[in-house]
Amino acid sequence: MSDTLKLPAETRERAGKGASRDLRRNGRVPAVVYGGKEDPLAIHVELKELKRLMGTGHFFNSIIEVKVGGKTYRTQPKDVAVHPVSDTPLHVDFLRIAKGATVHVNVPVVFENEELAPGLKRGGVLNVVRHDLELVCAAEKIPQEIVIDVTGFDIGESIHFSHVKLPDGVESAITDRDFTIATIATPTDVPSEEDEAAEAAEAEAE
Repeated sequence: MSDTLKLPAETRERAGKGASRDLRRNGRVPAVVYGGKEDPLAIHVELKELKRLMGTGHFFNSIIEVKVGGKTYRTQPKDVAVHPVSDTPLHVDFLRIAKGATVHVNVPVVFENEELAPGLKRGGVLNVVRHDLELVCAAEKIPQEIVIDVTGFDIGESIHFSHVKLPDGVESAITDRDFTIATIATPTDVPSEEDEAAEAAEAEAE
């Protein structure tokens, strides 16, 4: 299960682009907490601490406890706007999460037992089509990662969602097909960057 991360914050006294620029110049990032049938709460967080949490690798599939003054909000990160050149976070949206609420999350996949896949032992390459899975679960049961066993897979074979064992209480958000997660390709079948971009666009369109 994914960890609960904690993020101190302060309320924003002023709104607008000028106020946001002032915050960023002082190492802060404007943000908002919304949802939960409450009014949006304008806040700002420390850039250094935000980047540390984002560097954990499971920021978007974790519950973030945002502490403002003496109150703590259980939230899920929904969007981080970043600078187009430096990738520095510019603004963050946090969605309030009620206790027992169901959430949609994208959870990364990890492959294990590659040494037991005949296709990989014979020089094949693991071609990952989906690097994460869109899942539905209770906020308290968000997996940190989904482990996929590639034991026995040979060149030319595909790993579909039906091969995945999900934790109890976790379901796929995609229910109308048994989609491909990865394939065992020969070295000559390894896609170019253009092919990978096309596959990614197709996955997003789905």
